[in-house]
Amino acid sequence: MNIRRTDEDVVMTATPFYATILGSPRIGPNRELKRAVEKYWAGTVGRDELESVAAELRRDTWEALVAAGLDSVPVNTFSYYDQVLDTAAMVGALPPRVADVSDELDRYFAAARGNDDIAPLEMTKWFDTNYHYIVPELAPDTHFALNPAKILGELEEARAQGIPTRPVVIGPITFLALSKAVHSAGPPIDRLADLTVVYGELLALLAERGVEWVQIDEPVLVTDFVDTAAELAERTYAQLGRLTNRPAILVATYFGELSDALPALARTPVEAIGVDLVAGGVSAVAAVPELADKLLVAGVVDGRNIWRTDLESALGTLTTLRGSARHVAVSTSCSTLHVPYTLDAEPSIDSALRSWLAFGFEKVTEVVALARGLKSGREAIDGEIAASNAAIASRRADPRLNNDDVRERISAITASGTERGPADRRRAAQQARLNLPVLPTTTIGSYPQTSAIRLARADLRAGKIDAAEYKRRMQAEIAAVIRLQEEIGLDVLVHGEPERNDMVQYFAEQLDGFFATQNGWVQSYGSRCVRPPILYGDVSRPEPMTVEWITYAQSLTDKPVKGMLTGPVTILAWSFVRDDQPLAQTAAQVALAIREETIDLQKAGIAIIQVDEPALRELLPLRSKDKDAYLRWAVDAFRLSTSGVDDSTQIHTHLCYSEFGEVIGAIADLDADVTSLEAARSHMEVLGDLNAAGFANSVGPGVYDIHSPRVPAVGEMASSLREALNSVPAERLWVNPDCGLKTRRTDEVTASLRNLVAAANEVR
Repeated sequence: MNIRRTDEDVVMTATPFYATILGSPRIGPNRELKRAVEKYWAGTVGRDELESVAAELRRDTWEALVAAGLDSVPVNTFSYYDQVLDTAAMVGALPPRVADVSDELDRYFAAARGNDDIAPLEMTKWFDTNYHYIVPELAPDTHFALNPAKILGELEEARAQGIPTRPVVIGPITFLALSKAVHSAGPPIDRLADLTVVYGELLALLAERGVEWVQIDEPVLVTDFVDTAAELAERTYAQLGRLTNRPAILVATYFGELSDALPALARTPVEAIGVDLVAGGVSAVAAVPELADKLLVAGVVDGRNIWRTDLESALGTLTTLRGSARHVAVSTSCSTLHVPYTLDAEPSIDSALRSWLAFGFEKVTEVVALARGLKSGREAIDGEIAASNAAIASRRADPRLNNDDVRERISAITASGTERGPADRRRAAQQARLNLPVLPTTTIGSYPQTSAIRLARADLRAGKIDAAEYKRRMQAEIAAVIRLQEEIGLDVLVHGEPERNDMVQYFAEQLDGFFATQNGWVQSYGSRCVRPPILYGDVSRPEPMTVEWITYAQSLTDKPVKGMLTGPVTILAWSFVRDDQPLAQTAAQVALAIREETIDLQKAGIAIIQVDEPALRELLPLRSKDKDAYLRWAVDAFRLSTSGVDDSTQIHTHLCYSEFGEVIGAIADLDADVTSLEAARSHMEVLGDLNAAGFANSVGPGVYDIHSPRVPAVGEMASSLREALNSVPAERLWVNPDCGLKTRRTDEVTASLRNLVAAANEVR
């Protein structure tokens, strides 16, 4: 069946496809791109070698998708750093400060990471995921101009391999909604008409090269980020749809339900619309009559989480939708960028848990099976459905998912209240105990993960050393970090976290109800990868997790050493979380485990405990109507985790790399004694928002950006501190970096922290 569009003088046909995904990971199953990019940054490999690694990864990905049975393969989803930054480069919107970098790739990396002379663009979370994107800057003189080299180059690569290609680009509405106005520019979305012209030029180029389908991603349409999203969608895609020289257009949306933007899009001439039926409901889609002449790309396989698809239910959904659209294709709900490559890389997972899971490759096979079932009938996939049903039944009956003791203890604590004493009383008790100077200096927690640390961890896994030798090596690292901080002159120290591979995985490995993967790598930003653990059952803490390390560090110094914990919301956000109960219940279980740890740290004499919640903003729902309920249970979980200690024990929290405006009230409601947060890239903008929300506790706005290799000067950090003092009185202001230091080199960290202490002394 062909899809046919008639628009006055234009007649267009496009062959529909049956099985696809909306995008794929690019870091490599063994993190090949990460290693190649970092070697390029370090100058140990050249551009040719980097490009060779990238080309091989693209080739392998495309070939695997075709071999699995997809009949339409997304291309241009590869990126050396980030797809939004790629889009900025494609439309000529890189900032002027990188223009003098002569090499195009180095100019791109300068925008992403900065260098000794250039400050990078801001970075924040991609919708409600743990992926970070680079925030484009649009100034009054930003002139959009098409630079199609990347997309055309990858298109030709794929065609040379015989791949059924579908180029993918971030859509103009989403790009502008996620951009930032600078130098008194108006709202970026006001530039939509100009940018749409550039997209029209791109479509014409693709049509000239014989491209049949193009995918334009507009996830912002499932949010409230833009007040008039439906109107803008209809106007923009009516304009692009009326072009006479273009491929067929698939407007792909994900992470939520389209709401009124769906009928608006359906009224335009675009040939296909992609909908997320994991996050959204089928009834709203079936009720749109304008879909009758469209290809509906139905995202029934979850691209964000790792649970096996209920094939019987998904096939029923697809069959229902068959009567609502001219043709239905099966897809993942979003790109599989957000899940690990394959379960084959996890040999140690138990058979029951394995049967409940589907990573990236397994999701592709689910898409292909469902497409076959939709085309040929349920009997064509009877075996796959039987296996799916058996896994669902096994999961439902597993005793690890129901721990009555945990649930009863949570009920008892919440019934008695989770309030601490008044903030002013706590502040007085803590100052008497700690006797800190004005503008106390500290770091966020982690120090560089050196090659010696990684080698010790690898040797322990390989059985080359025993637990006692590993402990000795980690204690040596802790002692070195304590000596370094004392020599630099910091006021509040940390133990550096050498024993932690990741701030979430470390705890997951010690909590019941979690499974920590060995090779489940997922890109977080740039070359940074994480292994999100799988939270599959009720959570409990068998024994203390950090007390021995922190008390050892504290024994080495008279200065206070912070106990370092990860908060319940962040543990949820950076894990693959069970989907069989409300998130609020799961958060409370994690909070109970963290509460037990704070109490044990206090008993061990630790005076400052930091419970990090960098993901507080990340999990914020994309629709306003859902936000208050989320913030209530998120705040409740943090308070449950931190309210078991005395007033004289100082509770810190940390938040980073998010747009804080929407959660400012919740940050205040956390009632942490000290809140440190990202502020360097955003130039202390958050402090005004905090004051407007009535925030009255202490705050540590980051005075330098740790995601850039540059070492900021003393004067630069002193200037940031003086700017902060315009919003926060000195007695409530702390001095710290933006985030943890584990990803930086020791020489960078040492130089930057010396300058930080010097800046604090100068301002004092």
